[in-house]
Amino acid sequence: MRQIIFSEIGLIHLIASISALIFGTMVLVLTKGTKFHKQIGYVYAVSMLGVLVTAFMMYRLFGKFGIFHITALISLATLLGGMVPAILRKPANSWFNLHYGFMFWSVIGLYAAFMAESLVRIPQTPFFGMVGIATFLVMLIGGVIFGIYKKKWATLA
Repeated sequence: MRQIIFSEIGLIHLIASISALIFGTMVLVLTKGTKFHKQIGYVYAVSMLGVLVTAFMMYRLFGKFGIFHITALISLATLLGGMVPAILRKPANSWFNLHYGFMFWSVIGLYAAFMAESLVRIPQTPFFGMVGIATFLVMLIGGVIFGIYKKKWATLA
């Protein structure tokens, strides 16, 4: 277990990540707009904030601010880009489209991070090669799924 988790912050990061994966998946597959969807969405958002805060507390890999901190900033932007319009209900004519678009990509980005983290754990694999492959494939699949469901979600607005 010590090879997977290197600190208490790492343990909190892992727990928040698993929570965000579970609740993010639920948000994507459950009926949109229900009270339950909203509650699960808030749990996802809090879980993601836990993932992101702890990500900025970890510097073991490079010893300084690195590429994964940059991806955490992108993840924070997608999370805020989805939550702020939903909370404020603004802009009035497009908050819903902003919400579902950004939240979808927030969850897909989390899946990409999960796949990258999983693949780099395989012994004798090229670290950045596996990160790139995982990210590319998950984003490609996510893009296809987004294209399929975008019209359906737009009818919910």
